[in-house]
Amino acid sequence: MTAELDMTRIPQHIAIIMDGNGRWAMERGKERTYGHQAGVEAVRRITSECTRLGVKYLTLYTFSTENWNRPDDEVAALMGLVLSSLEDEIFMKNNVRFRVIGDLGRLPEAVQQKLRETEEHTAKNDAMTMVVALSYSSKLEIVRAMQKMAQEVKDGTLTPESIDEKTVDEHLWTSFMPNPDLLIRTGGEVRISNYLLWQIAYSELYFCDTYWPDFGEQELCKAIQSFQSRQRRFGKTEAQVEEEEK
Repeated sequence: MTAELDMTRIPQHIAIIMDGNGRWAMERGKERTYGHQAGVEAVRRITSECTRLGVKYLTLYTFSTENWNRPDDEVAALMGLVLSSLEDEIFMKNNVRFRVIGDLGRLPEAVQQKLRETEEHTAKNDAMTMVVALSYSSKLEIVRAMQKMAQEVKDGTLTPESIDEKTVDEHLWTSFMPNPDLLIRTGGEVRISNYLLWQIAYSELYFCDTYWPDFGEQELCKAIQSFQSRQRRFGKTEAQVEEEEK
């Protein structure tokens, strides 16, 4: 299917809601943690394929702030999986830089340390940046940005009149990267679930029934084909876009 893609129109930033790990495992008579382990293999596949295709940013919704409400044993298993899955091989083999966003102070100290080490070790890799959204909430991200801006106004380094979209962008956890071109959600659910709410204002959305552990190269190509079949108008008319493309 890769041969059918327009390699000049590969989305530069793909964000993914990796849904369906638990249901995938339960349908096989396994514990939910078995599905999360299988999901790590899907991450490796998709990371390699995105790098090969020329995607520059891949942002993965790994663990939301709401996920802290899951059973303690599942949360503990997920934290352990984060530690074991942050292997240098997947990053160094593919020349991928690792970054993480979220309310990281809630994470166990061992996990925080491993995240810092992986970021530092991969800092010079430049083929693609993989961003893991961990203990992440888009609403919290926006609140934190507003708090920072309010403090700057109080300190006199920012005026209310000067605040615009660019100012907000610069205060978000995602300030180091462009907004997603394509948002993919696996697992059959059709909602955003508090993920990159500000950043996906003009992203193309793609939903599929495939559980994340089964999401592979062909499914990724289907999503990119869907993206390439659309005309991105950003508020303009179809005629205006076509005229600009001449």
